[in-house]
Amino acid sequence: MSSPTLSRHFESRQPSSIRISQIRFAQRTDGVAALNVAIGNVSLPMHPAMIARLRDLGGEASPFRDGVVKYTTTIGLPEANSAFLNVIASSGLDTGGLHCQVTDGGSQAMELMILGACGPAGSKERPLLLLDPAYTNYLSFAERLGRATVSVSRTLRDDGTFALPDLAAIEKTIEERRPGALVVIPYDNPTGQFTNQAAMTALARVCVKHGLWMVSDEAYRELHYGGGPASSIWGVSETEAPGVSGRRISIESASKVWNGCGLRIGALVTDSRAFHEKAVAENTAGLCSNAIGQWIFGALAGLPHAELRAWYERLRGYYRDMLLSFAAGMRDALPGVIVSSPDASIYSVVDVRKVVRPGFDALQFVDFCATKGRCDVEGRPMTLLTAPLAGFYKVAPGSPDPGLTQLRVAFVEPPETMRRVPALFAEMVRQFEAQR
Repeated sequence: MSSPTLSRHFESRQPSSIRISQIRFAQRTDGVAALNVAIGNVSLPMHPAMIARLRDLGGEASPFRDGVVKYTTTIGLPEANSAFLNVIASSGLDTGGLHCQVTDGGSQAMELMILGACGPAGSKERPLLLLDPAYTNYLSFAERLGRATVSVSRTLRDDGTFALPDLAAIEKTIEERRPGALVVIPYDNPTGQFTNQAAMTALARVCVKHGLWMVSDEAYRELHYGGGPASSIWGVSETEAPGVSGRRISIESASKVWNGCGLRIGALVTDSRAFHEKAVAENTAGLCSNAIGQWIFGALAGLPHAELRAWYERLRGYYRDMLLSFAAGMRDALPGVIVSSPDASIYSVVDVRKVVRPGFDALQFVDFCATKGRCDVEGRPMTLLTAPLAGFYKVAPGSPDPGLTQLRVAFVEPPETMRRVPALFAEMVRQFEAQR
């Protein structure tokens, strides 16, 4: 009797770079605790209006008061859609003519976008264009869906700033590979880079010139720390980029700015009616997104913009202080280390290329920390979990991978806990170097 076989796709699967350390650590049995900064699993409370609905699931105002939880429409609850549009508008952006669809987190919105904008790998249809290092899930989803990706790399300079590829390099790649869409993450995951409005407009002009969809992942919109205005695809005007209307898509999420990671609520927003209608049609097989999560997030639909902006300002102050403290602490704990400039989002990239011997491999380092690393912290044995950036670059065979010396740190623990990270990171590097 023959045994069933795994598909070629399943046989090739490895855990995501942002989850691998957690999976490996779960196999330990030696009592060591982990400080997990590998994934953006925010530990802050949700917005008060969302918390109020969470606490009132059985109350008179709740649609779940009788214990009945029905499917919603595939497009999502009207209130949840209104909440996403209200959030966009609170940043001073015009939401007229925008079409919104609630999804299972920003992740499902990414998948729908890839299906709608890019064709099958190996066909004459067009790949997805990314700016490396790119959020690893775009690479994973594209591969899952049989879509090709192409990238233009950014370089982490010694001063901690990432150099954006110039427009000529982007256009050259477009002309050679004919992508269907360009993905920009203005408040970048993983780099923490901030793409200002002028740069967004310049990229929009390139998309118009070459017939691309322009996709902006705005999960971290308003989390920027330079003091200037927010940027958004919805701030690119037809006057500044003639022809941009009808080709814009944004990926939205309740996970980050609203601290609702486990709600698994996101949205796909576009100013193309055709794209919107087909995205909803594609998603009818999934029936609907989490009804309870939609109702909780819907609490933001009617909130005044001034109240939402005050929320953003509090979050910016919270993260700005931690990011700056971390950068200074890392340079003290591991002289010569490169830490990315803390400009946006909730991440820092740490590059150890100047403080380790040749041959350092971030994947091996992460595995060492998860399975063997151990350091006494206030009398308690601990290790550190980070994400290797090797999974965030699309590297051609035979080309050097800058991610092999780079790790991503997520600011998801309270400030007093995050203050331990630099010393723990430095000690893990020393232990890893000593044993290889």
